[in-house]
Amino acid sequence: MHALKLPAAGSKATRARLKKPLKKRFPFAVWLALLPMVLTVVFAYLGTMLWTARVSLSNSRTFPSGDFAGFTQYARLFNNARWLLSLQNIVIYGVCFIVACMVIGLLLAIFIDQRVVAEGALRTVFLYPYAMSFVATGLVWQWILNPELGAQAVLRKLGFAHARFDWIVDQDWVIYTIVIATVWQASGLVMALLLAGLRGIDDELWKAARIDGIPRWRVYVSIVVPMLGPSISTAFVLLFVMVVKLYDAVVAMTQGGPGTASEVPAKFIMDYLFGRANIGLASAASIVLLATVLAILAPFFYARSRAATRREV
Repeated sequence: MHALKLPAAGSKATRARLKKPLKKRFPFAVWLALLPMVLTVVFAYLGTMLWTARVSLSNSRTFPSGDFAGFTQYARLFNNARWLLSLQNIVIYGVCFIVACMVIGLLLAIFIDQRVVAEGALRTVFLYPYAMSFVATGLVWQWILNPELGAQAVLRKLGFAHARFDWIVDQDWVIYTIVIATVWQASGLVMALLLAGLRGIDDELWKAARIDGIPRWRVYVSIVVPMLGPSISTAFVLLFVMVVKLYDAVVAMTQGGPGTASEVPAKFIMDYLFGRANIGLASAASIVLLATVLAILAPFFYARSRAATRREV
């Protein structure tokens, strides 16, 4: 029997098939199956974004109004000290959180990639915190860092009279306690993504490096990490989304305090949307946050697509 030969990716048959009209390549049933998702994207996502943008240009308070106030809400927003503090906090948090998760996740992935004993159990242990909600994580770390009940109290009872772990009530350090809690939760996800990338690297690379006498750390820095580019970029996008969505852990750990020291944009928006009944200002803050995300991720995805195109060529 003759083996079945499939057309190559760049063959004439493939090119001819791709030139066919979409109607012939994708039958009606496929479009019908995609219709619910298309409607969800158009109305639930794009529609609500446009509606939020419209409300941000009005003087809406408790309920949306149809008036047009221009950029008045945006001017009020950037004259609001609480909003400016929330932006400062999210930048500090985002940089510390992403860098720490990337470094710890990479080190954990390299460690497990050494074919250690009980590898499956270790993977589960490191990844388990990610299965927890941010609320549960926040409550656990709130107890651990409570000066009267947590680590500080235990160490002082053991004789370390000057031990101090009261960062959660310190205005200068409270944002870093949130970083610690969320890094503990999310670094396992980065480990899983990078470990999958490491397992995809050919063993011949390591054999060649040993023959050439290249130090192992140099192989990781100069060869392995650049090869993990797709995994690293995926991890970065997921972590960045977590930064923008930061709300549950803050509410569970600090309620934005002490004072407003751990205020973040998502909490600011929720407070003005429901607590202070100013949906116009909350909508303006949401649009600013959306524009910031697009300004950061759009160039990132563009550079990633260009790099993928160059690799294909």
